Amino acid sequence: MFDNTCKFIAELYSPDFATWLLGKPITLTKLSPTELSIEPIRTDTLILLQSDEVVLHIEFQTEPDKDMPFRMVDYYLRIYRRYPNKEIHQVVIYLDKTKSEEVYKTTFTTRKLRHEFEVIRLWEQPPEIFLRTPGLLPFAVLSATENKASTLQLVAAAVDRISERRTQSNISAAAAILAGLVLEEEVIGRLLRKDIMRESVIYQSIKTEGKEEGIEEGRNEKACEIALNLLAEGMAVDAIARLTGLSPEVVQELQQQQTNE
Repeated sequence: MFDNTCKFIAELYSPDFATWLLGKPITLTKLSPTELSIEPIRTDTLILLQSDEVVLHIEFQTEPDKDMPFRMVDYYLRIYRRYPNKEIHQVVIYLDKTKSEEVYKTTFTTRKLRHEFEVIRLWEQPPEIFLRTPGLLPFAVLSATENKASTLQLVAAAVDRISERRTQSNISAAAAILAGLVLEEEVIGRLLRKDIMRESVIYQSIKTEGKEEGIEEGRNEKACEIALNLLAEGMAVDAIARLTGLSPEVVQELQQQQTNE
Protein backbone atom coordinates (compact mmCIF):
# COMPACT_ATOMS: atom_id res chain seq x y z
CA MET A 1 0.00 0.00 0.00
CA PHE A 2 2.77 2.47 0.90
CA ASP A 3 4.84 1.75 -2.20
CA ASN A 4 1.83 1.94 -4.52
CA THR A 5 0.79 5.26 -2.97
CA CYS A 6 4.26 6.67 -3.68
CA LYS A 7 4.14 5.41 -7.27
CA PHE A 8 0.74 7.04 -7.75
CA ILE A 9 1.81 10.50 -6.62
CA ALA A 10 5.14 10.27 -8.49
CA GLU A 11 3.26 9.60 -11.71
CA LEU A 12 0.56 12.18 -11.08
CA TYR A 13 2.90 14.97 -9.94
CA SER A 14 6.00 14.13 -11.96
CA PRO A 15 7.21 17.77 -12.37
CA ASP A 16 7.49 18.05 -8.57
CA PHE A 17 9.53 14.83 -8.44
CA ALA A 18 11.68 15.96 -11.38
CA THR A 19 12.43 19.24 -9.59
CA TRP A 20 13.43 17.34 -6.44
CA LEU A 21 15.43 14.52 -8.02
CA LEU A 22 16.66 16.01 -11.30
CA GLY A 23 16.83 19.70 -10.43
CA LYS A 24 14.48 20.79 -13.23
CA PRO A 25 10.66 20.93 -13.36
CA ILE A 26 10.11 18.84 -16.49
CA THR A 27 6.96 16.82 -17.16
CA LEU A 28 7.64 13.11 -17.27
CA THR A 29 5.40 10.39 -18.67
CA LYS A 30 5.11 6.86 -17.33
CA LEU A 31 7.24 4.18 -18.96
CA SER A 32 5.88 0.66 -18.68
CA PRO A 33 8.39 -1.89 -17.32
CA THR A 34 7.09 -4.36 -19.93
CA GLU A 35 8.88 -2.29 -22.59
CA LEU A 36 12.22 -3.17 -21.00
CA SER A 37 12.02 -6.80 -20.05
CA ILE A 38 12.94 -9.97 -21.81
CA GLU A 39 11.75 -11.82 -18.72
CA PRO A 40 9.21 -10.59 -16.14
CA ILE A 41 10.42 -7.61 -14.13
CA ARG A 42 9.47 -6.88 -10.53
CA THR A 43 7.13 -3.87 -10.62
CA ASP A 44 5.66 -3.60 -7.13
CA THR A 45 8.07 -0.92 -5.91
CA LEU A 46 9.43 0.79 -9.00
CA ILE A 47 8.20 3.53 -11.28
CA LEU A 48 9.81 4.58 -14.55
CA LEU A 49 9.24 8.11 -15.85
CA GLN A 50 10.65 9.57 -19.04
CA SER A 51 11.03 12.71 -21.12
CA ASP A 52 12.73 13.12 -24.48
CA GLU A 53 16.13 13.36 -22.79
CA VAL A 54 15.96 11.41 -19.53
CA VAL A 55 14.59 8.28 -17.88
CA LEU A 56 13.96 8.60 -14.14
CA HIS A 57 13.87 5.26 -12.37
CA ILE A 58 12.56 5.49 -8.78
CA GLU A 59 12.38 2.61 -6.32
CA PHE A 60 10.20 3.15 -3.24
CA GLN A 61 11.11 0.84 -0.36
CA THR A 62 9.47 0.44 3.03
CA GLU A 63 11.83 -2.37 4.07
CA PRO A 64 15.57 -2.82 3.34
CA ASP A 65 16.36 -5.09 0.40
CA LYS A 66 19.74 -6.83 0.17
CA ASP A 67 19.19 -7.46 -3.54
CA MET A 68 18.67 -3.79 -4.37
CA PRO A 69 22.15 -3.12 -5.86
CA PHE A 70 21.76 -6.02 -8.28
CA ARG A 71 18.25 -4.96 -9.21
CA MET A 72 19.43 -1.43 -9.96
CA VAL A 73 22.18 -2.53 -12.33
CA ASP A 74 19.78 -5.01 -13.94
CA TYR A 75 17.20 -2.28 -14.55
CA TYR A 76 19.88 0.14 -15.76
CA LEU A 77 21.01 -2.25 -18.47
CA ARG A 78 17.43 -2.93 -19.53
CA ILE A 79 16.74 0.82 -19.78
CA TYR A 80 20.01 1.43 -21.63
CA ARG A 81 19.24 -1.33 -24.13
CA ARG A 82 15.92 0.36 -24.94
CA TYR A 83 17.08 4.01 -24.70
CA PRO A 84 20.87 4.17 -25.28
CA ASN A 85 20.81 7.92 -26.00
CA LYS A 86 18.87 9.00 -22.91
CA GLU A 87 20.30 10.06 -19.58
CA ILE A 88 19.36 7.50 -16.93
CA HIS A 89 18.89 8.65 -13.35
CA GLN A 90 18.22 6.01 -10.68
CA VAL A 91 17.24 6.65 -7.09
CA VAL A 92 16.07 4.40 -4.24
CA ILE A 93 13.85 6.15 -1.71
CA TYR A 94 13.58 4.44 1.68
CA LEU A 95 10.43 5.44 3.55
CA ASP A 96 10.67 3.95 7.03
CA LYS A 97 13.59 4.54 9.40
CA THR A 98 15.86 1.58 9.96
CA LYS A 99 19.36 0.82 11.23
CA SER A 100 19.98 -1.75 8.50
CA GLU A 101 23.21 -1.28 6.58
CA GLU A 102 21.36 -2.24 3.38
CA VAL A 103 19.88 1.26 3.05
CA TYR A 104 23.36 2.77 2.77
CA LYS A 105 24.46 0.72 -0.23
CA THR A 106 24.75 2.77 -3.42
CA THR A 107 26.86 0.53 -5.65
CA PHE A 108 26.85 -2.85 -7.30
CA THR A 109 30.35 -4.24 -7.79
CA THR A 110 31.85 -7.34 -9.35
CA ARG A 111 35.45 -7.98 -10.37
CA LYS A 112 35.04 -6.03 -13.62
CA LEU A 113 31.82 -4.04 -13.18
CA ARG A 114 30.86 -1.12 -10.95
CA HIS A 115 27.46 0.55 -11.06
CA GLU A 116 26.33 3.47 -8.89
CA PHE A 117 22.87 4.78 -8.02
CA GLU A 118 21.43 7.35 -5.63
CA VAL A 119 19.84 6.53 -2.29
CA ILE A 120 17.56 8.84 -0.29
CA ARG A 121 16.63 8.01 3.29
CA LEU A 122 13.61 10.17 4.02
CA TRP A 123 14.24 10.31 7.77
CA GLU A 124 17.48 12.21 7.06
CA GLN A 125 15.89 14.83 4.80
CA PRO A 126 14.80 18.27 6.08
CA PRO A 127 10.99 18.67 6.04
CA GLU A 128 11.26 22.00 4.17
CA ILE A 129 12.07 20.11 0.95
CA PHE A 130 8.63 18.53 1.01
CA LEU A 131 6.53 21.28 2.55
CA ARG A 132 7.10 23.73 -0.29
CA THR A 133 5.89 21.49 -3.14
CA PRO A 134 2.35 20.01 -3.38
CA GLY A 135 3.37 16.69 -4.92
CA LEU A 136 5.94 16.07 -2.19
CA LEU A 137 3.79 17.02 0.81
CA PRO A 138 2.96 13.38 1.73
CA PHE A 139 6.65 12.71 2.44
CA ALA A 140 7.07 15.53 4.97
CA VAL A 141 5.89 13.49 7.95
CA LEU A 142 8.58 10.87 7.20
CA SER A 143 11.38 13.46 7.12
CA ALA A 144 13.87 14.56 9.81
CA THR A 145 11.30 16.11 12.10
CA GLU A 146 11.04 15.29 15.80
CA ASN A 147 7.36 16.22 16.09
CA LYS A 148 5.58 14.14 13.45
CA ALA A 149 2.12 15.35 14.46
CA SER A 150 3.09 19.02 14.12
CA THR A 151 4.59 18.33 10.71
CA LEU A 152 1.42 16.58 9.58
CA GLN A 153 -0.51 19.63 10.79
CA LEU A 154 1.67 21.78 8.51
CA VAL A 155 0.91 19.38 5.67
CA ALA A 156 -2.82 19.70 6.35
CA ALA A 157 -2.54 23.50 6.28
CA ALA A 158 -0.64 23.36 2.99
CA VAL A 159 -3.29 21.04 1.52
CA ASP A 160 -6.02 23.52 2.51
CA ARG A 161 -4.21 26.20 0.49
CA ILE A 162 -4.31 24.12 -2.70
CA SER A 163 -6.99 25.57 -4.97
CA GLU A 164 -7.68 22.48 -7.09
CA ARG A 165 -10.04 20.09 -5.29
CA ARG A 166 -8.77 16.86 -6.91
CA THR A 167 -5.18 17.70 -6.02
CA GLN A 168 -6.29 18.42 -2.46
CA SER A 169 -7.95 15.02 -2.15
CA ASN A 170 -5.09 13.06 -3.73
CA ILE A 171 -2.37 14.69 -1.64
CA SER A 172 -4.42 14.45 1.56
CA ALA A 173 -5.11 10.73 1.05
CA ALA A 174 -1.47 9.99 0.21
CA ALA A 175 -0.30 11.95 3.26
CA ALA A 176 -2.69 9.99 5.50
CA ILE A 177 -1.46 6.64 4.17
CA LEU A 178 2.25 7.44 4.54
CA ALA A 179 1.69 9.00 7.96
CA GLY A 180 0.51 5.56 9.03
CA LEU A 181 4.15 4.52 9.16
CA VAL A 182 4.90 6.90 12.05
CA LEU A 183 1.62 8.08 13.63
CA GLU A 184 -1.46 6.55 15.19
CA GLU A 185 -4.67 6.48 13.16
CA GLU A 186 -6.47 8.71 15.68
CA VAL A 187 -3.88 11.47 15.24
CA ILE A 188 -4.02 11.24 11.45
CA GLY A 189 -7.83 11.33 11.45
CA ARG A 190 -7.83 14.39 13.68
CA LEU A 191 -5.43 16.37 11.50
CA LEU A 192 -6.52 15.47 7.97
CA ARG A 193 -10.02 16.05 6.61
CA LYS A 194 -11.72 12.76 5.79
CA ASP A 195 -14.27 14.38 3.49
CA ILE A 196 -11.50 15.48 1.13
CA MET A 197 -9.65 12.16 1.31
CA ARG A 198 -12.73 10.17 0.29
CA GLU A 199 -12.76 11.94 -3.09
CA SER A 200 -9.25 10.74 -3.89
CA VAL A 201 -8.47 8.15 -6.56
CA ILE A 202 -6.14 6.54 -4.00
CA TYR A 203 -8.90 6.23 -1.40
CA GLN A 204 -11.34 4.75 -3.91
CA SER A 205 -8.72 2.27 -5.12
CA ILE A 206 -7.95 1.06 -1.60
CA LYS A 207 -11.66 0.80 -0.80
CA THR A 208 -12.29 -1.30 -3.92
CA GLU A 209 -9.25 -3.47 -3.20
CA GLY A 210 -10.49 -4.08 0.33
CA LYS A 211 -13.92 -5.18 -0.91
CA GLU A 212 -12.35 -7.56 -3.42
CA GLU A 213 -10.08 -9.04 -0.74
CA GLY A 214 -13.10 -9.49 1.55
CA ILE A 215 -15.05 -11.32 -1.17
CA GLU A 216 -12.06 -13.54 -1.95
CA GLU A 217 -11.52 -14.29 1.74
CA GLY A 218 -15.18 -15.27 2.08
CA ARG A 219 -14.90 -17.61 -0.90
CA ASN A 220 -11.78 -19.25 0.54
CA GLU A 221 -13.46 -19.78 3.91
CA LYS A 222 -16.42 -21.49 2.21
CA ALA A 223 -14.10 -23.67 0.12
CA CYS A 224 -12.19 -24.72 3.25
CA GLU A 225 -15.44 -25.58 5.02
CA ILE A 226 -16.51 -27.78 2.10
CA ALA A 227 -13.05 -29.40 1.98
CA LEU A 228 -13.22 -30.30 5.68
CA ASN A 229 -16.63 -31.94 5.18
CA LEU A 230 -15.34 -33.95 2.22
CA LEU A 231 -12.26 -35.03 4.17
CA ALA A 232 -14.55 -36.26 6.93
CA GLU A 233 -16.32 -38.38 4.30
CA GLY A 234 -12.98 -39.93 3.30
CA MET A 235 -12.59 -38.30 -0.13
CA ALA A 236 -9.08 -38.17 -1.62
CA VAL A 237 -7.05 -34.96 -1.36
CA ASP A 238 -6.61 -34.55 -5.14
CA ALA A 239 -10.33 -34.95 -5.76
CA ILE A 240 -11.17 -32.37 -3.09
CA ALA A 241 -8.66 -29.94 -4.60
CA ARG A 242 -10.33 -30.25 -8.02
CA LEU A 243 -13.82 -29.77 -6.60
CA THR A 244 -13.06 -26.79 -4.33
CA GLY A 245 -10.36 -24.99 -6.30
CA LEU A 246 -8.01 -25.15 -3.32
CA SER A 247 -4.44 -26.31 -3.86
CA PRO A 248 -3.56 -29.88 -2.79
CA GLU A 249 -1.14 -28.37 -0.24
CA VAL A 250 -3.96 -26.41 1.41
CA VAL A 251 -6.20 -29.48 1.49
CA GLN A 252 -3.36 -31.48 3.06
CA GLU A 253 -2.95 -28.80 5.74
CA LEU A 254 -6.68 -29.00 6.48
CA GLN A 255 -6.38 -32.79 6.66
CA GLN A 256 -3.53 -32.50 9.15
CA GLN A 257 -5.48 -29.95 11.18
CA GLN A 258 -8.47 -32.29 11.24
CA THR A 259 -6.28 -35.20 12.35
CA ASN A 260 -4.73 -33.19 15.18
CA GLU A 261 -8.17 -32.20 16.44
